[in-house]
Amino acid sequence: MPRPTLPENKSPLTGPPFYLPEFEDSYRYIIDEYEVEPKKIAIFMPCAVRKPYSASPSHQLIRSIIGQVLKPEEYHIVIFGTCGIVPAELEEMYPYAHYQYMLGKCKDKKTLDDFLEIETGRVAGYLEKTQDTYQYRIGYCIGLFRQALIHGSEKSGIPIDLILPSRDLINRVIEEGDCIFEEGSLSMDEYLGEFCDSLIAFRNGH
Repeated sequence: MPRPTLPENKSPLTGPPFYLPEFEDSYRYIIDEYEVEPKKIAIFMPCAVRKPYSASPSHQLIRSIIGQVLKPEEYHIVIFGTCGIVPAELEEMYPYAHYQYMLGKCKDKKTLDDFLEIETGRVAGYLEKTQDTYQYRIGYCIGLFRQALIHGSEKSGIPIDLILPSRDLINRVIEEGDCIFEEGSLSMDEYLGEFCDSLIAFRNGH
C-alpha cells in the first residue's frame, strides 16, 4: 500500500476519525509497510487537538520531561487515540495533521464504545507488529485512551511495562473533583511530577 498523501481538497476532516476510511488506510500503511526503527523504550502518548501533535502545549511538556530523563537513542514516541496509532515522526502525514475532533466532548455511548473497540484492535495490531522492536513499553494516558491501551495489550498478549499516571493518583484527582474532565489533564503538575519521578526510577532500574 502506498503512503497516504494529502488530497487536493485540503479541508479538515471532521467527525469521529476512527470511523473514516482515511484513518484505516493510514493505519494499514503503518502496519503493513512502515519500518519502525528499533529502540529500547516505546512511550505511548494520546493524540492532541492541536496539529501537529508536537506543537501541542501538553505534548511539549511531556516531551520535555522525557528528553530530560532519557537519551534520544533510547526511546520512541508513539501517538495513539482517536487517530489510531502512529509513530510520532509521521505526525504530519495525511490524515494525522488534517482532522478536528475531541473525544472528551462526546457523550454518545455507542460512539464511545465503538472508539474503544476500534482503538483496542489498532493498538493490538501495532503491539504485535513491534513486539521485537522495543524492549520496554510505557504508557502515559487516562480515560478511554488508557482503557484502549490496556485492552490492546491484553488482546495482543504484549505487556505495557509501566502505565502512568498511577491509579491511586488518578483516583485522588477524581475525588478532589475540581477539573473540567473527571480525571483531569495529563499536563497537570501532579501527573507530570509523578511521570518524571517514575520515568527516572524506570530508567535506573532497567
